[in-house]
Amino acid sequence: MKFTDGFWQLRPGVTALYAQEAYDITETSDTPDGPGIVITAPTMVIAKRGDTLNRPVLTTTLSSPAEGIVRVRIAHHEGGRWHGGFGLPGAGSGEASVSITEAGGVIDAGSLVARITPGAPWGLAFEVDGRRVTGSGHKAQGYVRLAPDAQVDAGIVDNARQGGSTPNGSVFVHEQLDLGVGELIYGLGERFGPLVKNGQSVDIWNADGGTSSEQAYKSIPFHLSNRGYGVLVNDPGHVSYEIGSESVERVQFSVSGEVLEYFVIAGPTPKEVLGRYTALTGRPPVVPAWSYGLWLSTSFTTDYDEQTVNSFIDEMAARELPVSVFHFDCFWMREFQWCDFEWDPRVFPDPEGMLSRLHEKDLRVCVWINPYIAQRSPLFREAADQGFLVKRPDGTVWQWDLWQAGMGLVDFTNPAATAWYQGHLRRLLDQGVDCFKTDFGERIPTEVVWADGSDPERMHNLYTDLYNRAVHDVLTGARGADDAVLFARSATAGGQSMPVHWGGDSTSTYTSMAETLRGGLSLALSGFAFWSHDIGGFEGTPDAGVFKRWTAFGLLGSHSRFHGSSSYRVPWAFDEEAVDVTRGFTHLKMQLMPYLYQQGIDASRTGIPLMRPMQLEFPDDPAVGYLDRQYMLGSSLLVAPVFSEDGSVEFYLPEGEWTSLLTGETVTGGGWRRETHGFESLPLYVRPGTVLPWGSRTDKPDYDYHDGLKLRVFAGGEGTATVTVTGPDGESKTYSADLSEVTG
Repeated sequence: MKFTDGFWQLRPGVTALYAQEAYDITETSDTPDGPGIVITAPTMVIAKRGDTLNRPVLTTTLSSPAEGIVRVRIAHHEGGRWHGGFGLPGAGSGEASVSITEAGGVIDAGSLVARITPGAPWGLAFEVDGRRVTGSGHKAQGYVRLAPDAQVDAGIVDNARQGGSTPNGSVFVHEQLDLGVGELIYGLGERFGPLVKNGQSVDIWNADGGTSSEQAYKSIPFHLSNRGYGVLVNDPGHVSYEIGSESVERVQFSVSGEVLEYFVIAGPTPKEVLGRYTALTGRPPVVPAWSYGLWLSTSFTTDYDEQTVNSFIDEMAARELPVSVFHFDCFWMREFQWCDFEWDPRVFPDPEGMLSRLHEKDLRVCVWINPYIAQRSPLFREAADQGFLVKRPDGTVWQWDLWQAGMGLVDFTNPAATAWYQGHLRRLLDQGVDCFKTDFGERIPTEVVWADGSDPERMHNLYTDLYNRAVHDVLTGARGADDAVLFARSATAGGQSMPVHWGGDSTSTYTSMAETLRGGLSLALSGFAFWSHDIGGFEGTPDAGVFKRWTAFGLLGSHSRFHGSSSYRVPWAFDEEAVDVTRGFTHLKMQLMPYLYQQGIDASRTGIPLMRPMQLEFPDDPAVGYLDRQYMLGSSLLVAPVFSEDGSVEFYLPEGEWTSLLTGETVTGGGWRRETHGFESLPLYVRPGTVLPWGSRTDKPDYDYHDGLKLRVFAGGEGTATVTVTGPDGESKTYSADLSEVTG
């Protein structure tokens, strides 16, 4: 949200008060984190006693919830409107040391130190390992009022599909943190534009906008800097960012109301930032090994029944295309009745028998759900009568006709409503369903009243957390924590603790394939370890070339799903080469499972994602700063998907001796490469000195990884290396290999 008109002036209708000096600095024990510092910052420099009269102040409180993290709370009126923060499982007493001297106040949180300078001008600095990385300077902390006719750039406009998104209120608090020369900003959720956020205006407001827009299904108010720190704005409401797009020397974030709270999180490496961030907001559990296999879907609006499903599964098996999960999309329920959690008896007359037969084929089953109850659903009146649906201020049930006619929205702030919804899911699990695709969660209105009195602006983004948590808790309770997995579209900060998430509605083009990758890389730099997307794109039907290229890309990720809108995504629907491509890359992924599954276990322990932007693995290489068309799959495999019709691809290899996993060719890195690939190939390079555990099976992802395991040793290393392999049964072994004995 832009408040200024150039460097000197404010926009018409905008008035602003800024922290001008640290008038006094005192120690306090009254913070959520234990000891801290309180700074009174008048909005003018106090030269005489009379200047203190009729003079607003901003009160800034510093404390530390954990090592390497400093909490900053800016308040105009402490008793005024604040959306509240996120649930932070890792917050506690950081046991930071506090000191106040004539030189100012210091919060020492270990690797991160915050220093406040007394007097004018206002100056708050943050140091990582003794080096200043950013700070809040003159006119950075501001309290802004908007007149009714204020001419501001209020960010994204109202959109009926998301329930309205204009910032609510006429007063805002903002902070601006210094943006250094060459500093690059990443993160802010699953965003499909440029990976580097410098120069962008970004609104943290979940919306069902597709992958070809500036909107996001997963808006995360966390950004990561290449200068060794990250920042989480602790506000589930509408957070508006200007990343060098208003003040080009600063990152500005603003919220409506009287209070702004944020955390500065130390690195110095990007991995260390994400490690601390996910320790604070939540880390993912270990996802089951079977979920890494291929997911095959009915697609969305296609005609299907049990015979269709069986024909797909049997043909996949006949062509040696292993499938792990079969997904039933929306029309497993009857039209106009989503959700009633009942199989449509016209096409699925024997759901229990069908699910049993699918299990006999060693398949898991996923079904689509959403948090809406259509008016035609038999459950609508029950939910409305018991107060389980969100209401309007006049006490009537909130309803609309977008998506499902007359649908209401389940109020997950009501524990009874949550238990009621979960009861229907447990009934499906008893039938034989294994997991759920939790679609939607973004179209959350603000002109409503919640059962627990929650601020409607806060609930717009936070709703997805309650929704996904309700479903994930059912799965962990019924299946166990090590066998629970979602396929979720929406998220907010902390959502990474309920995997897996997928990239939403893309189109079936090379361009959309590339934007999908950008979204996944952006989400990875926002703390999400597991991610997927619709192979081939969702809207439209891809041509055979797009499908084959997307298949190679999609199977080189943590989770892989064939899914579309109005056409089936079985490979033989495109051409026979698509079958070969699917077979080759599915078999490859199965053999990589000892490696991938261990990387997933490590992600649950460290918070480091499986799909890694190059910036995460090579932070000291300046050439990787803007790379968004390639990635690391785990720590050791470099993937550069092909986004062109002619098979040409341009990518960067960091220094060292890299080996093509597909051909065995070795290449010296430290520069750009141009290659041309057929459909059964792409740039897939192994990092120098890697010991890659190689599985013995190509037919399924969940097998005994130790049985027939090979250790493939690649060029570029010296000495002896060890590698840990953990099987789906939990058996873990550590193997050693001589790096001089290159096996490829």
